[in-house]
Amino acid sequence: MSYFKDKIAWVTGASSGIGEELCRQLAAAGTKVVLSARNTDKLVAIKETLNHPNSHTILPFDLADSSEVDSLVTRVIEKYGKIDFLFNSGGVSQRSEAAVTDLEVDRKIMEVNYFGNIVLTKAVLPFMQKAQSGHIIVTSSIAGKFGFYLRSAYSASKHALHGFYESLLLEEAKNNIAVTLVCPGKINTPISKSALTKDGTTHGEMDHNQATGMPVEQCVRKMLVATAKQKKEVLIGNKEIKAVTLKRFFPKLFWNVIKNQKPT
Repeated sequence: MSYFKDKIAWVTGASSGIGEELCRQLAAAGTKVVLSARNTDKLVAIKETLNHPNSHTILPFDLADSSEVDSLVTRVIEKYGKIDFLFNSGGVSQRSEAAVTDLEVDRKIMEVNYFGNIVLTKAVLPFMQKAQSGHIIVTSSIAGKFGFYLRSAYSASKHALHGFYESLLLEEAKNNIAVTLVCPGKINTPISKSALTKDGTTHGEMDHNQATGMPVEQCVRKMLVATAKQKKEVLIGNKEIKAVTLKRFFPKLFWNVIKNQKPT
């Protein structure tokens, strides 16, 4: 992990799950970390447990509200002078069928997972372009590769990220800016607890698929290895990630298999 030593990494979704674990492993590798999420108290508690806590910065940020993004980026640049890595890991999941989901829930999920994500990237990008270096790592999902039960808006938002960032990585190669799309499968994080239901309330339950998923520590290690290798895309999980290959080469079999999978 010497690749990350003395670098500056901004992590969204830093208050739990993959984002929190990214902060821990990056700090252990000697990275100076900017922790962003909505819950300031959680960020403070996490920061104090990191290696060299005084090297890191808390920057509360709501992905659904982009009004202060430019000023937040300016604060990071003023303090550290650069941003080497932007880990776009914040987001919200879904647990509701498309036909009964309020349109406002669809809009909120898209606002958080897609627009909130790319607004920050667009604000950081000019500084990476000026430095002629930088790496943007985006936490997508295998739901960004195919749709699934109870995930219509979530899956749509992740599909959108692929279209945006696959274009961006081509456009920014001339500026020596790398992009990595990370597609986790079933990972043991509390993402299902905060997932939105049909009326926008939270699901509030730890789903079986998350409870029995790959340990988040293992997932993040794989993410960081893929980042160091500057991979354009990486699938992380257990046997469920094989569905991506199945869909590509054996689509009829894929649909027969996927329809029998449990959504939670």
